[in-house]
Amino acid sequence: MSFQIAIDGPLASGKGTVARLVAERLHLLYIDTGAMYRMTALQALRHQVDLNDEHAVVNILQTADMQMRPPRDAEKDGRLSTVLLNGEDVSWQIRTEQVSDGSSKVAVHAHVREFLVKKQQAIAANQDVIMEGRDITYRVLPHANLKIYLTASTEVRAQRRLEDLQRRGVDTQYEHVLADVVMRDKRDMEREADPLQVVEDAWVLDTTQMTIEEAVEAIVARAEQLKGK
Repeated sequence: MSFQIAIDGPLASGKGTVARLVAERLHLLYIDTGAMYRMTALQALRHQVDLNDEHAVVNILQTADMQMRPPRDAEKDGRLSTVLLNGEDVSWQIRTEQVSDGSSKVAVHAHVREFLVKKQQAIAANQDVIMEGRDITYRVLPHANLKIYLTASTEVRAQRRLEDLQRRGVDTQYEHVLADVVMRDKRDMEREADPLQVVEDAWVLDTTQMTIEEAVEAIVARAEQLKGK
C-alpha cells in the first residue's frame, strides 16, 4: 500500500508550495491536480472551445497528453513542478489569470472532473504521494493516510496571491485580486460537481498566522507520526 497525503483548500492557501516542500522532506511524489484543470483550460482556449460547453471541453481534453515531473536543474525558476501539455513545457502559461479563471470554469463540469480524477487515482495507486487540489480528500484519495484542509483568511490569501502575481510581472491591484479570490471561493464551494468542502476526518490547518516553514514542519511531524505507527 502506498502512503498518501491528501490536501484540499481554497485558492492561494499555500497548498502547492507546502505540498512540494513536504514532498521533498518525506521523499513523496508531489502531484498538483490543479495543473490538470489549468492544462484543460489552456487546451480548450487554444482550440477556441467554449469553456462552458462541457461536451466540447471533454472532447478536447481527450486529445491532451498531460505530464508532470519535478523541475530539472535548468527549470528551477520558481515553478513548483514542470508541466507538459502535448510535450510542450507550459509551466508558466497555465499560471496566467486567463487560464486560472478558465480552470475554475472547466472544473465545474462533472465529466471533466470524472476524467481527471481517474488519471489522478492511477498516479497514486502504486507510489507514495502528496496530492493537492479541491477534491482530493473525499473524491480522489478518500482513503489517504493523512487528510488536510489547508486554509487562511480571505485577506491573507488575496495578499499572497497578489505577491505571487507581482513576482511574475503581472500588473494588478489588491482590490482586483481580492475580488477574484472571493469569486473563485464562491464558484468552488457552489459547484454541483464535487464542491470544495471539509471532510469529517480532515485536519484543518489554518495558516493565517503561520509561515510556510511552520506549516511544512507541522505536516511533516504529523505524517512521520502516522508512518511510525
